[in-house]
Amino acid sequence: MSGFVPAIRQSILPDVPLVNDIPKQIEAALFDAALNLRDAEVRKAFLDQACGGNATLRENLEELLDAHTRADWYLGIDPLQATAPERGGEATAEPVAEAHPPSGENQREIEGADVRIGRYKLIKRMGEGGCGVVYLAEQEEPVRRQVALKIIRLGMDTERVIARFEMERQTLALMNHPNIAQVLDAGATETGRPYFVMELVPGMRITDYCDQHRLDLPRRLELFVEVCLAIQHAHQKGVLHRDIKPSNILIVEHGDKAVPKVIDFGIAKAIEGRFGDKRTATLIEQLIGTPAYMSPEQAQMGGIDVDTRSDIYSLGALLYELLTGRSPFDTHQLLELGVEQMRRELIEKDPPRPSKALLSLDSAQLAEVAKKRRCEPAHLIAGLKGDLDWIVTKAMEKDQQRRYATVNGLAVDVQRYLRHQPVAARPPSRWYWLGKMVRRNRVAFAAGTAVAAALIIGLGTSTVLFLRERDARQQQAKLLAEAEKNQVITNAAFLVREGKPDDADDLLGKIHTPPKRPSLDAVTAFRAVGDWLAAQQKWQEASRRYAFAVDLDQLDVWGSVTIDYQAYAVLLFEAGDYETYKRFCLTIATKYVGESNGDVACRIMKSCLLQPPDPELISTLQPLALVTERWFAAHRNYQWAVIPASLWHYRRGDYRGAAERALATGAQPDTSAATGAGCAILAMALFHEGKTAEARQQLARARKIVDEGFSHRFYGGGGISGYWFDWLFARILLREAESTVK
Repeated sequence: MSGFVPAIRQSILPDVPLVNDIPKQIEAALFDAALNLRDAEVRKAFLDQACGGNATLRENLEELLDAHTRADWYLGIDPLQATAPERGGEATAEPVAEAHPPSGENQREIEGADVRIGRYKLIKRMGEGGCGVVYLAEQEEPVRRQVALKIIRLGMDTERVIARFEMERQTLALMNHPNIAQVLDAGATETGRPYFVMELVPGMRITDYCDQHRLDLPRRLELFVEVCLAIQHAHQKGVLHRDIKPSNILIVEHGDKAVPKVIDFGIAKAIEGRFGDKRTATLIEQLIGTPAYMSPEQAQMGGIDVDTRSDIYSLGALLYELLTGRSPFDTHQLLELGVEQMRRELIEKDPPRPSKALLSLDSAQLAEVAKKRRCEPAHLIAGLKGDLDWIVTKAMEKDQQRRYATVNGLAVDVQRYLRHQPVAARPPSRWYWLGKMVRRNRVAFAAGTAVAAALIIGLGTSTVLFLRERDARQQQAKLLAEAEKNQVITNAAFLVREGKPDDADDLLGKIHTPPKRPSLDAVTAFRAVGDWLAAQQKWQEASRRYAFAVDLDQLDVWGSVTIDYQAYAVLLFEAGDYETYKRFCLTIATKYVGESNGDVACRIMKSCLLQPPDPELISTLQPLALVTERWFAAHRNYQWAVIPASLWHYRRGDYRGAAERALATGAQPDTSAATGAGCAILAMALFHEGKTAEARQQLARARKIVDEGFSHRFYGGGGISGYWFDWLFARILLREAESTVK
């Protein structure tokens, strides 16, 4: 194939122009739908209807379709033998119309070629969509394994796409979640087509799995919560998915347990922008999605308002289908409307509530849907009415501000429903519905308002108008102040990413109350500035910044949030705010009382044991202490597992138990923060056992390690070597040891 590379590069569309008024994700959806039509006449009729009079869009789609056919020949894949991907639950094997190899190509040689891309051998085509074609492939080195290899469609700027995927691959590497399929590799073929390699997930899409196994509503909701936690984890790491749909949520079975796996983060865009070069930041408009699950802001021209709440909308659409068996918008009907009408539908039209959607089905369809959910039709409709209707409605609000602020909020509301607790989603007020009616009938309401105003003036109700205006001004002032606060935080987050924490600190100093809504920008800004201040040992100022970060950091129910707790605890203690420290310890100990993860339990114990705890806190920490003890028994060589176990025994007066555990750290030859802390605990425990000489020896070693650690700038750090808060933790224990060992 190497001899055909020049010809291939000529045949690839180097720069398919953007259609001025059509968002990129809608163009991709039209291409995806046209590609699935195997009959030439049917495809032509579809393009006539979908494109209308938009000649540029029609030309783009035809060029992409032609380039896709030619590209399959160059890769050694015969389109006449290819099986079309699953769409709507059906597979078709009809040939692509008028698919011929490039002129001059040896067809026999192509069909018999051993197709390889880099170190990957293609085995078979598994599916395709608006973004690219997915193949089952075999990686041959450095390890042999099967993977999913996705080749990006032609018509994109290859250099920029590769740069974007390289940035996103580094960002996605930060994610480590059991419900997220990993992205393993990325690159470009000999012909310049970008590709990336994903973990192979041998499962079926979530909706098909639920229907095939006839899962009831509670089990479907439990699977949905797991999906939410995976997406929330990605958001916490700064990654949007932007194409959440059933085919991107696969279910694999581990024994008797069904485990959802979120795939295809390859089209996500890193929202923190910490990786890659500046070229990748200009791709804001290159969005991809699927119409039936696409948020209104994704359908807008430019799509500049796309953020984590767009994923929340798509999750709401996924929940809608899990509950009702159909998507909120029918994809085929949307495509038949044409591009402009499709956009208007997505931006302006609200889908029927789930319970109302079921009422629109005929009796046979409704009975089939209910059967797949193990209940009677009447019970299914009654089960959706109320809380589930409002949870879906809140997630799919057209107005981003009215949706759940975080995916975690959506997951928590579903969990409240499962526990028969009140949910946060509430029916919109009458004023809200009136506002929507006004927006749909602006002219009629404008005339009616004018007449009403004249009557009010004629009746002498100026006082009422004055009071309403005053209230409106006050409310407007509050909203303006909150908007200004959010803008300050956004600017501070930008300065942090630009490497200017001092300027960001000046901006954050103007904020005296935390924002009402949590956001990644706010958490990132306050945490980063707090770290910067701590590196300068400005403990009081750093504790004020971390107070806001901890208050806002409700975005991840996994253990990473407890790292912020460690930092805030040592800052409060070092700043001398002992009363706030005591309250904080009791709060986090109560919050994690049922935690079974040893790493998380260790962090909570370290945060709460900087001073002898009072009886109430000791009682609350007992369950976590048992988890910590088991963690220590399983990880004796991991120093940060040793510290909380030994410190717990020391605080309870079990000096022998504390010394036995601390010896596992004191025996280490390194000079890490963990070793310094362990030596300090060991010194105090030995002193109480009457081993004064040995205690002084360990104290001297702890002093040397901590003094050496504080002689360097420890802004970064990590692991055993220690973050800045690990070193501060060690120094706090050292001071206690110095006052204990005489």
